[in-house]
Amino acid sequence: MKNPLVYSTDGGGVSFCPTRGLRREACTCQKSAARRPAPRLPNDGTVRLLRDRKGRGGKTVTLIAGVPGNPAALENLATTLKRLCGSGGGVKDGVIEIQGDHRERLAAKLTELGYRVKIAGG
Repeated sequence: MKNPLVYSTDGGGVSFCPTRGLRREACTCQKSAARRPAPRLPNDGTVRLLRDRKGRGGKTVTLIAGVPGNPAALENLATTLKRLCGSGGGVKDGVIEIQGDHRERLAAKLTELGYRVKIAGG
């Protein structure tokens, strides 16, 4: 048994990382997942379509970044695009996420809606 102490009232919670058994303040596994920055994209008015799998258990997600508008407009656009692809998704930090790799279909629809689109990444 690596770490006999699981809960301590001194620290106000779990004292050890459940993954590695290190002290919570020395653990880096959860901090690195929380600190993963959003992709840096230029703000040039181009909507970029990216494919992402990092931190998603191997599941592919299409990210739509650079869409101008307020959060309500992004939600409406996300709903339209999810229906087009027949999949789930949502809006997080101003980026629309659609489950699955639908970049070509989304590029055609966004171009039809009047956006300048670029498929970024591989």
